[in-house]
Amino acid sequence: MTAVFPRNTPSPADIWQMDHDHVLHPWANFGPFEEKGALVIARGEGCHLWDAEGRRYFDAIGGMWCTNIGQGRKEMADAIAAQVERLAFSNTFVDTTNEPSAMLAAKLAELAPGDLNRVHFTTGGSTAVDTAYRMVQYCQHCMGRPEKTQIIARNMSYHGSTYISQSVGKRPGDRVEQFRYKLDGIHHISAPNPYRAPEGMDEAAFCDWLVAEFEAKIAEIGPDRVGGFFAEPIQASGGVIVPPEGYLRRMREVCDRHDILFVADEVVTAFGRIGHWFASESEFGIVPDIITCAKGLTSGYIPLGALIFSDRIWEAMAADGGRWFTSGFTYSGHPVACAAGLKNIEIMEREDILGNAARVGALFEARMKRLEALPMVGQVRGRKLMICVENVADKETRALLPEDLDVGTRIADAAEAMGLMVRPMGHLNVMSPPLTLTAGDVEFVGDTLERAIRQVADDLTRAGIRLS
Repeated sequence: MTAVFPRNTPSPADIWQMDHDHVLHPWANFGPFEEKGALVIARGEGCHLWDAEGRRYFDAIGGMWCTNIGQGRKEMADAIAAQVERLAFSNTFVDTTNEPSAMLAAKLAELAPGDLNRVHFTTGGSTAVDTAYRMVQYCQHCMGRPEKTQIIARNMSYHGSTYISQSVGKRPGDRVEQFRYKLDGIHHISAPNPYRAPEGMDEAAFCDWLVAEFEAKIAEIGPDRVGGFFAEPIQASGGVIVPPEGYLRRMREVCDRHDILFVADEVVTAFGRIGHWFASESEFGIVPDIITCAKGLTSGYIPLGALIFSDRIWEAMAADGGRWFTSGFTYSGHPVACAAGLKNIEIMEREDILGNAARVGALFEARMKRLEALPMVGQVRGRKLMICVENVADKETRALLPEDLDVGTRIADAAEAMGLMVRPMGHLNVMSPPLTLTAGDVEFVGDTLERAIRQVADDLTRAGIRLS
């Protein structure tokens, strides 16, 4: 049935009802949604959001790891509007381009590490990873290794929600029986999570074990068949997993020995999240073959993603001059999106937003670490403005609370009632606030989240749930 819209401006209740009756949300949980519907967000400014009823929240989620420069910037709106008036759309297929696309590609080449001087624009992170998967196979074929089509990724990784990108990623909550995933040619090894290392292993021994596992998986598949390794420098939606010291460098060395292309998924870690344009080299000392990025590229103002890849890959693909790279999207290099990306980077450079992320991010990391004193908090981990709180039933054994208690959501709901948004993921709570937050914001987030965790722990204890 066609919706009947009100004659006047819809009320908050009207908007709620329209959404409830007509929208399928990403990761929709049908039962709770049918019962409660969605929170209607009406406005954003800086680090804050307002719902349709006028309640204000500090957005410690940062939209979805993406509102890096904060919301409501007029100069972003002006840049987007000016580009719409000048050139709203122009495709970039084959041999056509536009000014913002060319200029943004050149800027990304300037900022990226090593010889990553070539850019292919996509619509977001998922399509960037999807294209990287295809590029690995294409490039290996051009290099005379057509059998190297298999790829290796990690458990507890998230690489997107298209068919291929979700098949490359592997978090338990993403794999449901009603969907199908590509299983052949995509292999997974352990997540590099020191908090969940095998019993008795210190971090150094765990790193050795992880590298040996990678080598064994390559040998099992056959080195002449493995074409690429996909890795987030810090596994974001998998629980903000920071790998052991030296892990990524050693995995890169293994890739080099076996002619395996290293794909760094920096959809979250790029553009200042931990204080660098890109984390791969600046934080972990590696130069990958391909970087995928999105989110902070435009700070969420307009959808845009990109692959940034090496001159070596370009030269291999372009070698005989007769090949076609038959992949891309209607909106690849969209002039308005690229204009937003250019203005976003300009603002970040002018205001030293990376410096603020590093300085205030250190305070944020330290304040969140203090939450480990709470009985229900097993670990606080992450870097700078990318933090996860892991809630447990027993701090000594690290045993989890029953899944049906949904402790992460309980904490997020309690914090929301106090004016703070944090992201629940099962037994985890994740934060990735805008990079413009202040030292005062850090204290508000820390104090409010602490109160929310204490409230939920007290509620569980009164309900007979034992915490130790």
